[in-house]
Amino acid sequence: MRLLIVSQYFWPETFRINEVARDLVSRGHEVTVLCGTPNYPAGRFFEGYGWWRRTREEWCGVRIVRVPVIARGQGSRWRLAANYLSYALTASLLGPIRCRGTTDVVLVFQMSPAIQGIAAIVMKVLRRAPLLFWVQDLWPESLIAVGAIRSRWLLWPIELLVRGLYRASALVLIQSRAFRSHVSAHGVQPDRIRYFPNLAESSYIPLPAQAAHPALQQVPPGFRVMFAGNIGAAQDLPTILAAAQLLRERRDVQWVIVGDGSMRAWVQQQIASCRLADTVRLLGRFPVEEMPRLFAGVDALLVTLRRDPVLALTIPAKLQSYLACAKPIIGALDGEGAAVIAEAAAGVCAPAEDPAALAARVLELRDLDAGSRLSMGRRGRAYFEANFGSELLLGRLEGWCAELTTPREHGAQ
Repeated sequence: MRLLIVSQYFWPETFRINEVARDLVSRGHEVTVLCGTPNYPAGRFFEGYGWWRRTREEWCGVRIVRVPVIARGQGSRWRLAANYLSYALTASLLGPIRCRGTTDVVLVFQMSPAIQGIAAIVMKVLRRAPLLFWVQDLWPESLIAVGAIRSRWLLWPIELLVRGLYRASALVLIQSRAFRSHVSAHGVQPDRIRYFPNLAESSYIPLPAQAAHPALQQVPPGFRVMFAGNIGAAQDLPTILAAAQLLRERRDVQWVIVGDGSMRAWVQQQIASCRLADTVRLLGRFPVEEMPRLFAGVDALLVTLRRDPVLALTIPAKLQSYLACAKPIIGALDGEGAAVIAEAAAGVCAPAEDPAALAARVLELRDLDAGSRLSMGRRGRAYFEANFGSELLLGRLEGWCAELTTPREHGAQ
């Protein structure tokens, strides 16, 4: 099968679509990715890349075709809009020229923004191939949730666009079951909506404490709680720091923040101004391959989201990685993410935006015996294998693609 993946983001940026593309190649498929010049999350082009540099390359057997984009910069509203629109434009114009050959299926990896789906529609029409639309963020609902857009006049055309993109897709894949009613409300028939959650990179495996990353030598001994991933508005870092402030005198509880994003500078400033440097460490961003070693050296992994009805529908992608590494999980979130932690019996949860409850859950887990925490991690790993394993999910995706392409093959005979 020949797949064209349309995704604004791809390797060396760290996103779940990297693993999907690579594993599809390992299963014997031909995969081409139409993506932008890498600049996430720092907002500047990765070293060695530019508008007209390294526009074609190969990674793990995946053919990569890059089109120019305006870099995100410091993440201002207008700079992000320029970044999003530039990809939609250049991928629509240059994609048909640069992505030559036959395409059996087009798959769009729809992180924010949904407008990257425009390029996927163009490729679908020109290649006469069915389109699978993999929804990671609900639009325009997620824009409202993070306060990016408040004007009804701006939301209305986005709603029309999303409705058109969904309706033009043969199947709409949803990363959370809770997305179903929202996608259906855009006029998509129930039999065209399929549950396809995120999978974790194969590098996420349980490792012993002895394999801990050297960077953790910066963290004093104690009960270590790690937040890993995007440091942005949706991830509710204020609640984490407020909980850390409540436990500031408990030097036996150490908070570790790993990652990068639009709020990193704010977090750094808060650590200094709130005098949290003795118990909170901001270690920076690491390659995805090194994350399991970072997880190996901590006692619990932390996942947080702001209190918002739309965010409560989402399963944070980091949750699959946490489960895969067999570590106890502390959640400060509502909805689907909290439900997964509870179903897996893999940790403890507090409501979103409740620092006192989060602090209490941290102490609760800290006071558990090591054997109980070990059992939580093992249950999480078992839940991951049963629900989010790559063999299971990629087999499901292959089945849907075969379902869509078989009639075309018969018609061609």
